[in-house]
Amino acid sequence: MASDSSLTNQPAWQLSEMLDQRRVSSVELTQAFLDRIAEVNPKINAYVTVAHEAALAQARQADSAIAKGERRGPLHGLPISIKDLAITKGLRTTRGSKAYEHWIPDADDIVSERVRASGAVFLGKTNTPEFGHRGSTENLIGEPCRNPWDLSRTTGGSSGGAVAALIADLCPVATGSDGGGSIRIPAGFCGVYGIKPSQGRVPAPYDGAGGWRPFSQNGPMARTVRDACLLFEIMAGPDPRDPTAITTPAPDFLAACVPDVRGLRIAWSPDLGYAAVDPEVRRIAEQAALAFAGLGATVEQPQLNLGGPLILETFRTVWETDLVANYGHLLQTNRDDLDPVLREQLENASSWPALKLTLALRELERHRGVVRDLMANYDLLLTPSLAVPAFPIGEFPQTIDGRPLADPLWDFTPFSYPFNMTGNPAASIPCGFTDAGLPVGLHIVGQIGDEVTVIRASAAFEQAHPWDNVRPPIT
Repeated sequence: MASDSSLTNQPAWQLSEMLDQRRVSSVELTQAFLDRIAEVNPKINAYVTVAHEAALAQARQADSAIAKGERRGPLHGLPISIKDLAITKGLRTTRGSKAYEHWIPDADDIVSERVRASGAVFLGKTNTPEFGHRGSTENLIGEPCRNPWDLSRTTGGSSGGAVAALIADLCPVATGSDGGGSIRIPAGFCGVYGIKPSQGRVPAPYDGAGGWRPFSQNGPMARTVRDACLLFEIMAGPDPRDPTAITTPAPDFLAACVPDVRGLRIAWSPDLGYAAVDPEVRRIAEQAALAFAGLGATVEQPQLNLGGPLILETFRTVWETDLVANYGHLLQTNRDDLDPVLREQLENASSWPALKLTLALRELERHRGVVRDLMANYDLLLTPSLAVPAFPIGEFPQTIDGRPLADPLWDFTPFSYPFNMTGNPAASIPCGFTDAGLPVGLHIVGQIGDEVTVIRASAAFEQAHPWDNVRPPIT
């Protein structure tokens, strides 16, 4: 059955209004997305699990509640995708790992719990690399996730399935998570909107099942800023189960969708003082950054040097130490079933001395101080989202703009992990296309705790340069 594109390509906020006004039922809407998934997903592998019968059952429950005037909010009855790193009660949760390939949890994690309580309909689980260990979406469970703009290229990762589903109209809004760029990398490669909240904005208590606790945040992904904020409202807010969560109530993110940057002081950096960047990407992102001056902001280009090999080594040391703390036991029980890249990371981290981690934690605090001092002078920092456009699957760049890369697994994404390390909120917004038709993203970094200004700036650029009017020609 052909899918109903008149429904599946609409923004989430508009579909929510249609549900509220009973111009469409949740069952009709859910079936339209399930039909679209059946039609398109085999080409791009955005979903690893499709919850067909469970989704329709949820949709029928939502319709019954709406008919009684008991709609819980703007997500009630709205189909949504859930990243497969999130734990979902009664719904297969592979985490991209052969070790969990058949796991059906008996409880939700906090994100799934909150989204389920909102009345949203779970369409299924989106593709991710094993435990989110890298910035591209391949695993040993199935086929790689493919970029809908060019099926030979990566979506990025680790929320690669979520962005592929969004831009291919397989869901209107999606959950993601970001421990080193895992929301912003695929958002930049696929031309959707994604925001990594301030560290602690979305609670995620350690539950014994692993996760990127030092640097990771769950966050919303969507085709529009307003759609992302619909989900952000549900995901964010304190929870006593997470002692690291921000304890104050979250701002009204929907109210923040005001397209106004007048009076803001914005820093633009094409390379943070050290990164190799593709010239075409740099040109497109710089043009977008400078456009904020025309919207009423002050845009400056300070001389920066926020990173380089030492910062990446610091990030990797903390990241991989946490990785082995959570999943190191699999080296004994499932070694041959691990992704080779992940296995190498686990083996490396399990062998280094405590002094290495101690020195990394010292350098981490120095880095946080440098970024804190920079952001004291600016409301926002803009950079490219990524150093390159999407590359062919499995072919990480070895050089960028003629410069050899020391770490191809990470050097294509030099702008994201430094702000996981500091906890600043950051978003990727679509800002243009290369001559080859591949999306380019602009990275917007805010002060800690100030997602509102990031959202305002995102909405202002979206209004001036709309991006939700182009889709990849995959059907």
